[in-house]
Amino acid sequence: MRINPKTSRKIAKTLIWIIAMTIILLLIAIIVFILFRGLRVINYSFLTEIPREMGQQGGILTPIIGTVSVTLLAVLIAMPFGIGTAYYLAEYTKGGAVTRVIRFCTESLAGIPSIVYGLFGLIFFVTTLGLGWSILSGGLTVAIMILPTIIRTSEEAIRSVPKTYREVSFTLGATKWQTIRRAVTPSAIRGIANGIILSIGRCVAETAAVMLTAGTVLSMPDSVFSSSRTMALHFYLLAMEGIAMNNAFGTAAILIILILFINIIANLLINRMARGK
Repeated sequence: MRINPKTSRKIAKTLIWIIAMTIILLLIAIIVFILFRGLRVINYSFLTEIPREMGQQGGILTPIIGTVSVTLLAVLIAMPFGIGTAYYLAEYTKGGAVTRVIRFCTESLAGIPSIVYGLFGLIFFVTTLGLGWSILSGGLTVAIMILPTIIRTSEEAIRSVPKTYREVSFTLGATKWQTIRRAVTPSAIRGIANGIILSIGRCVAETAAVMLTAGTVLSMPDSVFSSSRTMALHFYLLAMEGIAMNNAFGTAAILIILILFINIIANLLINRMARGK
């Protein structure tokens, strides 16, 4: 029996709405569950004290510092390479062998499991280069991990800019670089920033690669050559080894709050930049 087109549209719309609401409800359920268990643990001393007795006592000050250090270092390293590659692919190439090789490498990097990145970082950065288990080794490894995300999202954002913007800019006598800087980038900045936000989220949540490169030390790091533990890794070890479930949920709650805060602040800045341009 043939279904009326109007009826089929209603059915499809209803199914899409149900799927979207299911995803939203799942997200809300996870956030509420973690915050309900974790917020009761969070206080001033939990945020400002160094973990003691393998994390059973004290706070999470050093994991917070480790998370911020590894994430900041990874993003600062990956941003210029990722965005630069995206501009090269979107603006300076018209296809060809080099472009296909770059795309193949990017897609391959995106599909590699994080534990493999961690093993590579352990062998190359920690052992071969002699950097040891350190924030620098962890940051370099995670930077390689987030490169595909930055490249793909940035390239899509750049390609989404209408061609008329470029044509008008060239008509007015602008050079290629001036067109990219003044016509393309302001319109693509939102998509590029979204890719960076996604990358920050992956950095904050990474465990396997960081464990093999940055280490699991709970003492306060004094430089990028010191070993440190991130919050995600701290939560994983506390929960999996049953050391302190209350502190594990408190760490997870801080992670969720941090990611939500980053997303809110970043979107506010993006919207302000977009209005300014």
